[in-house]
Amino acid sequence: MGNGHRIVIVGAGYTGLFTAVRLAHRTRGTGTEITLVNPSSRFVERLRMHQLAAGQQLADHRIPDLLAGTGVRFVPGTVTAIDPERRTATVDGAGALPYDTLVYALGSSTDTSNVPGADTHAFTLNSPEVAGRFAARLTEVAAAGGSVSVCGGGLTGIEAAAEIAESHPGLHVTLISADEPGAMMGATARAYLLRALDRLGVTLETGARIGKVLPDAVELADGRLVQSDVCLWTAGVRVSPLAAEAGITTDERGLIQVDATLRSVSHPEILAIGDAAAVRLAWGPLHGTCQSGLPTAQHAADTIARLLRGKAAKPFRFGYFHQPVSLGRRDAVIQFTKADETPRRLHLTGRFAVAYKETVSGSPLLTYRLSKRVNVTTAVSKGGRATRTPAA
Repeated sequence: MGNGHRIVIVGAGYTGLFTAVRLAHRTRGTGTEITLVNPSSRFVERLRMHQLAAGQQLADHRIPDLLAGTGVRFVPGTVTAIDPERRTATVDGAGALPYDTLVYALGSSTDTSNVPGADTHAFTLNSPEVAGRFAARLTEVAAAGGSVSVCGGGLTGIEAAAEIAESHPGLHVTLISADEPGAMMGATARAYLLRALDRLGVTLETGARIGKVLPDAVELADGRLVQSDVCLWTAGVRVSPLAAEAGITTDERGLIQVDATLRSVSHPEILAIGDAAAVRLAWGPLHGTCQSGLPTAQHAADTIARLLRGKAAKPFRFGYFHQPVSLGRRDAVIQFTKADETPRRLHLTGRFAVAYKETVSGSPLLTYRLSKRVNVTTAVSKGGRATRTPAA
């Protein structure tokens, strides 16, 4: 790789934007051309989307502003096709962008296709626009003393239910979950989380499979109806079919199969990061979180910089460290974990946890600013002994 090397980064979420900024700093003065493509010029803080859904206002961060001073070219538009043989990415409105290296960072979105009615009668947190429409509808329902159902008891659903209940105390909020909310936490932290939801007035419908979403209710698999004037869907994820359509090797979910260095097993000039990559470590596959996504972005940028200097790529190492969960604006619980995400005994609650969670949620933007000048690490743990040898 020499001067004039063309790098195209597809997707400007948490991972894509971090890759662009870090790579610009690490390749400064080499003549490398970096292009970042994203449908919108607004940077979406997905860690705060539940706040937007509850009716709160979020800062409007613009991607060109976050890239200022880096030399990265921003192209607004949607990537409609990737041609790995010709090494081009076709962007709606901008034509074909040639690349020597492609970073695939398209992430994931909430999947509403598996349950009848979810796609037509439920809102998601997939974009600020949809979350904003949900917030507007929520205000109407709250004024009438109505009900809202949050489908999915993962961390997103928990945070959304708590935020909504705190912001609209007159609403009847039901959290519908196949498993007990907080099941991945230790017993003490989980008990605190459940008490907080009870204090906020959130009704739990656990062990419940959803059969259908209706205009005014959620029908459970056993035939029971949960009254719902408005429904928020947070269960299940899907990824863009773009990689599979391009002939890039993917797994059964559509995630790009990567080697230990995060390069595509079929097209090594393509690196996949964040939710778009099928990354497997010694204890199993990574799942899509900002906690694991930013380190993949960091590693991808460092790998490209090493290859540009004629050095060998290193294997990706990572270990989980915590599970931060907000419970409205005045409460939170932080479960600290082992590298494989099993819970430790240590956890934080209350105002210390609130401060901790706010620091975590705001850290990506601070990381981008600092990364223009220094190499900032986003991985608290590299996984210890388990990740010293790449997984088969």
